[in-house]
Amino acid sequence: MLICIFTGFSSGLPLYILVSLLPAWLRSEGVNLKAIGLFALINLPFTWKFLWAPFFDRYIPALGRRRGWLLISQVLLLLSIPVFGAFNPKLDIWTIAYLATVVAFFSASQDIVLDAYRRELLIDAELGLGNAVHVNAYKIAGLIPGSLSLILADHMAWSSVFIITALFMIPGILMTIFVKEPALKDGRPKTLKAAVVEPFNEFIHRNGVQTALLILAFIFLYKLGDSMATALATPFYLDMGFSKTEIGLIAKNAGLWPSVIGGLLGGVWMFKIGINRALWIFGAVQMVAILGFAWLAKAALDPELFKSFFEFHLYGVDLTLQKRLVWLAVVIGIEALGVGLGTAAFVAYIAQTTHPLYTATQFALFTSLAAVPRTFANAATGFLVENLGWVHFFLMCFALAIPGMLLLMKVAPWNTIKENEQSL
Repeated sequence: MLICIFTGFSSGLPLYILVSLLPAWLRSEGVNLKAIGLFALINLPFTWKFLWAPFFDRYIPALGRRRGWLLISQVLLLLSIPVFGAFNPKLDIWTIAYLATVVAFFSASQDIVLDAYRRELLIDAELGLGNAVHVNAYKIAGLIPGSLSLILADHMAWSSVFIITALFMIPGILMTIFVKEPALKDGRPKTLKAAVVEPFNEFIHRNGVQTALLILAFIFLYKLGDSMATALATPFYLDMGFSKTEIGLIAKNAGLWPSVIGGLLGGVWMFKIGINRALWIFGAVQMVAILGFAWLAKAALDPELFKSFFEFHLYGVDLTLQKRLVWLAVVIGIEALGVGLGTAAFVAYIAQTTHPLYTATQFALFTSLAAVPRTFANAATGFLVENLGWVHFFLMCFALAIPGMLLLMKVAPWNTIKENEQSL
């Protein structure tokens, strides 16, 4: 379980640098939202990572099949992340985009090996707890680029911020050096067909073409609205008038801990209500929580609504800012709780959908598909905000969450007794 803490932290840190710290840096340096939104395309490696995953299974570096590739990817991340600070966002935006894509490739490669290592490390009875520990450590890693780094950015140069942030890769590197290499039980895949094609064919034949396509559509759509709503979260907070320090202290912490609590509660509740019903209930909470951002944007634009909800005086002292921070924390906390619940059910559903003989490969395929909205749809968020405004953008995200919920009637019916009994 201690190793799973390190795997989760090492996995989450580079991704949160790309999706949280990088947009904040670009926005604070005057880059427009359209350009920042397009930076979501740098996440393409997370969408296509299953294509080169067989390479890491087939070839074995010096330290072993898992530890060797882990050390290589982690050292490359440690060296490449500080390079961001050498560029000017206004003058070198394309160079920054290329570098971000390289960092995303190294990060996706690390994830491939970490997922495989964790699966080989844990016995079946430990998989549930181990993966929960990994996911929560993954989220906690977001405190570094999403909170600490933003606070540091108010007091030092961005080049120093990126160097300090990159140094948090060192715990993962130390883990890789000191842990043992998992035993190679079933040999190495020798062909691309054995690594990718056969697991995909098994999934199609087991479910039938129509059901398989519905499952894939559900995996794509279930997190679409939520993913788009949070794609430009940090620029949204900045546009609402909050400082980087306020975002670091309030927004990021208010989003992290409810998400962690939601994930833990979701795991416990699923034992009682089953995965199918959890997808319905948790998905509804996740979807409705998006409306909180629309309300926050509306209140910031409407003077009367702002006065009603935000202005506050006590004994002649203006406490408006404090009240705004409280409401910001409440809105973000509710949304994060919904995301934590929804993610717990979603990951459990993906795990349940995989075949025991092809868990690693099918899991990589499904998670890659789930990352598509974060890559392509999120790339358009900057254009959408520029044309729709924040309020209508969040309302659109709410509407985009509806199709995924409707697909539950086909892929996870509420009254599927067999599934609910199996989960108990």
